[in-house]
Amino acid sequence: MTAEPTVLFGVGATKAGTSWLHDHLSAHPECHFRSIKELHYFDTVQHDRFNGALRNAKAEVARLSDRLLSAAGAKLAHLTQRVADLNDWIAVLTLKTLDWAAYSGYLTQGAGARRLVGDVTPAYALLPEARLRDMAGFAPDVRFVYLMRDPVARFWSHVRMLARRGAPEAQYAQAAGALFDRITGGDTSGEAGGLLARGDYRAALEKLDRAVDPARLLVMFQEELMTIPGLARLSAFLGIADTGADFDRRVHEGLPLPLTVAQRTRAQTFLRPQYDYAATRFPALPDAWRRNMGEGVA
Repeated sequence: MTAEPTVLFGVGATKAGTSWLHDHLSAHPECHFRSIKELHYFDTVQHDRFNGALRNAKAEVARLSDRLLSAAGAKLAHLTQRVADLNDWIAVLTLKTLDWAAYSGYLTQGAGARRLVGDVTPAYALLPEARLRDMAGFAPDVRFVYLMRDPVARFWSHVRMLARRGAPEAQYAQAAGALFDRITGGDTSGEAGGLLARGDYRAALEKLDRAVDPARLLVMFQEELMTIPGLARLSAFLGIADTGADFDRRVHEGLPLPLTVAQRTRAQTFLRPQYDYAATRFPALPDAWRRNMGEGVA
């Protein structure tokens, strides 16, 4: 490459459109993103979880290698690329220390003259301010994107994701309801605490405000991102052409399960601090947010 590319960190929030963002940028002709969406590099470094990360990556290579035996066409090409990316990533993890050159080399390998590379890992929003500041300064042009989604919708999507992981499909609705009741009842242990932390917009944004140059931080509503003007704003921030997108495509949407009226009312009350914070920071909230705040929407 003749010049260093812009580096994007997609740092959250969980269940707020980061997978859609990664897929959109991966398909953009001016961008180069590896097929592993969430690298979790800096939380692995922060908590010294290299051994676990290596085990997981090697297990995934073994699983995908088995699938390669029966794959063909586009599926074969995708799996082959995925395995290659995982093996390259294993080489970085094997160093078992923060190595900026190895990490940067992984992001840029194969990028050619493309202008943007990146790492979309929502868990980075949980990192300490000092780590975020280090990330902001590791390359000449580093930019951060943080996506926000209506708190009730994000919360319920995250609850459903965790319930689906831990229960068979026949017990999915019961598991989701039980987890919802636990968290809104005040349980912050284990996965409940993680779910709440990943949707704590105030905590994440106040850290990012202190760690990142405001000109290098874009905060967007998911509801805004999935529009023509919103995508144009993102593209301008990243310095890439606005190529349009398929806004109807859903990524990791999960099994549908509507909230009951009682659950929605309870969630609105429980998450009111997130709505109040957003209302003080942003002059105009999307309609979905205003409805869940009890405001009339024309």
